Amino acid sequence: MIKRWASLALKLALTAAAIWYLSRKVDLGAALGVCRGVHPGWLLAAMLLQGVQMLVCGGRWSLVLRAARLAMPVFQATRLYMIGLFFGQVLPGAVGGDAIRVWKAHQNGLPLSASINSVLLERVLTVFGLLLLATLTLPLLAARVGHSPALWMFPGLTLAGLLGMLLLTVLDRLPARLAHLRLVRGFMALAVDSRRLFFSPARLGTILAVTLFGHVNLTLVVWAMAQGLGAPLSVTDCLALVPPVVLVTILPISISGWGVRENMMVLMLGSVGVGHEQATALSLLFGFSGMAISLLGGLFWLQVKNSGPIDFSLKG
Repeated sequence: MIKRWASLALKLALTAAAIWYLSRKVDLGAALGVCRGVHPGWLLAAMLLQGVQMLVCGGRWSLVLRAARLAMPVFQATRLYMIGLFFGQVLPGAVGGDAIRVWKAHQNGLPLSASINSVLLERVLTVFGLLLLATLTLPLLAARVGHSPALWMFPGLTLAGLLGMLLLTVLDRLPARLAHLRLVRGFMALAVDSRRLFFSPARLGTILAVTLFGHVNLTLVVWAMAQGLGAPLSVTDCLALVPPVVLVTILPISISGWGVRENMMVLMLGSVGVGHEQATALSLLFGFSGMAISLLGGLFWLQVKNSGPIDFSLKG
């Protein structure tokens, strides 16, 4: 409990520091004024794309579960995913959204080990897919921010991610004398599920395709909001600049990415001529849209909290 509160306090401090640093170079009042001027039609389009994103995330988790020989319908997976997203927003740093997703999936009938492993593997593939997209769009990024040795970190991190995924598949090679430990048994089960997923080209290829589609869709959310604000951003600009922003945002160093995302957005979008206030407004709208869509997860939680267990075994 002490560690949790210390982690939350550190995140609050870093978030406050990031916002303070942002306020030193951006007129936050002016940025909020820019937000209020967004075109409602483009904002609606962005929110619809956010809804598509939820289906993509639910579908990805459903495919990971299928690799573990468990069947969860996409809409059921999406509902549970959004419940986790909701708690990740309202309880930042205290109870992780993924922990809530594990608990709700288990409460609804999914075996605990499968629930934990599927959420972990889904997260691994989400981050790996983001790194892969950043690597694939590296030429676009270099054309906008200039060629720099620092850009090679994206291929390097992608390779490190691939090696990490391979490491997961051999966790059951731990010494047999440790098999009585619960944690070690968990690692062994994770290794089995990892091999079922990573050593099946068809399964892995399908999930990576869905993951890449989701990340591209997320860049379109930013593009639609940029059109609503009149920001000079093309689709290719967003494909080049948004993945690095999202990568930094998912680092667990601030409260839901606030402050860090805005500073990174100002830095990246400034390379293509977007003003500081406009870039900050775009980042704020992006963050607020994520909060708004997560509220549906609260409604889903009220709907399923008293539901009975579901049979997730794969038929046939």
